[in-house]
Amino acid sequence: MTYRKAYQLYSSRNFPPLAAQLPTLKSFGYDAIEPWLPAYEADPKLFRRQLDDAGLACYGFHMPLVGLVDEPQRFIDIALTLGASLMIPPYVTPQEREDTPGYWRGLGEKLSRGGELAAPHGLKVAWHNHDFEYRPLPDGSRPIDHIFATGGDKVWFEIDCGWIVRAGADPAAELTRYADRIVAIQLKDTAPLGTSEDDGWTATGDGIINWASLVPLFARTAADHVVAEHDNPGDWQYFARRSIETMKALGL
Repeated sequence: MTYRKAYQLYSSRNFPPLAAQLPTLKSFGYDAIEPWLPAYEADPKLFRRQLDDAGLACYGFHMPLVGLVDEPQRFIDIALTLGASLMIPPYVTPQEREDTPGYWRGLGEKLSRGGELAAPHGLKVAWHNHDFEYRPLPDGSRPIDHIFATGGDKVWFEIDCGWIVRAGADPAAELTRYADRIVAIQLKDTAPLGTSEDDGWTATGDGIINWASLVPLFARTAADHVVAEHDNPGDWQYFARRSIETMKALGL
């Protein structure tokens, strides 16, 4: 299966202006970008024009969980303006998190309510993981499982393989466990744990993840696109180019 290829614009936030990056990303072969707040917030219509001018699409965008809870219509309107189909809350701060199943079930319920509001517009709400959802709670259960158990069929999943590895979990097991829920796959790669350069992240294909072993599992998911992401690259163009070259070499 050939997947559409997106680039998480957060990766190159430290190399403004972002609009100037778009034609370069297109020349590397990307089909779309995945923006994060605040890249699109000031003027979503202008941001859409910049994407159109570069020949890039937007399949999904990262947004704050509080935005889904408190301002769902504003972010639904942004999604429609950008032409996105996925609204993706990616994070809760350490100060917000609680180590109880009830907290994570409540998060799943918030996502589900947002998904119900988004669905009539042809939109889906998807959670994006970091490492903390895979750290066992005191009772041995995992936050990620509580989120999806209570989220029900209105909550989808953008799986970040790099963060799963960082948490000491197995991305192959998670790709299998949540295959029906996964609508986007981030091919984030990580250097050996303890590496300090670039915060320990690498371009896809330069790290320790065995992507060739994971790719066959992708086809069992509901995903139709893959996403390159790096939290702090020293050279964003090398990261972007190397990552898409790896995607193509893997037959994605």
